[in-house]
Amino acid sequence: MQKLLRAARVATTTLATALGVAPALPAQAPAPQPRSAPIVQYLMASRAAEIALARSAAPKAISDGATIMVLGREGYERAISGQDGFVCLVERSWASPFDSPGFWNPAIRGPACYNPAGARSILPGIYMRTQLALAGLSKNQILDSVRVAFAAHRLASPEPGAMAYMMSKMGHVGAQAVRWLPHLMFELPRAAHADWGANVAGSPILLHQDSLDPVVTEFLIPVATWSDGTPARSP
Repeated sequence: MQKLLRAARVATTTLATALGVAPALPAQAPAPQPRSAPIVQYLMASRAAEIALARSAAPKAISDGATIMVLGREGYERAISGQDGFVCLVERSWASPFDSPGFWNPAIRGPACYNPAGARSILPGIYMRTQLALAGLSKNQILDSVRVAFAAHRLASPEPGAMAYMMSKMGHVGAQAVRWLPHLMFELPRAAHADWGANVAGSPILLHQDSLDPVVTEFLIPVATWSDGTPARSP
């Protein structure tokens, strides 16, 4: 359980909207959902469909050999054991930043494939948040639990090289659960925007830090194609 640090995670669309690079969305941001929806709304009806959605996060050369996790009523469960060290899953809303209005949005489906470093240092936090959310804890209780776990070294900072692929054309992320651009996510301990030239005019690098849990810096780098090789719309 090491991952809360990736608090900046499915913030892709939330961040992109703020930077003006996302698809046209309603000007009015959705009102925050104050509490969890019924668990059944976060589950997918078909296990096979969830496996396919998880694999779609990365090119087949990566996801075909990856471990696949699917969401059960008490947390993520291993559906397929892989061989390449990557782990693919479909993230739900509570993997979003704690300051996201979509933290409890049951429509969010964020396919992601983590490399070995990300699987070791980022996914434990996602698993922890998921278990706490499904157990009925509030957002503040989850945040407090994560902070305690980090202080006790049960959750760690991202390992060097930790990253994930989010290149699925079937994903719906951000507070409004929309499809955004295919992108790569690089997870680092807290860093300054200027260190990467992020969030400036003409830069393809986007940066987001969760204002409530700024342990991790997440850099989002849009790419030109979806995981199936088809071209994506330019921002």
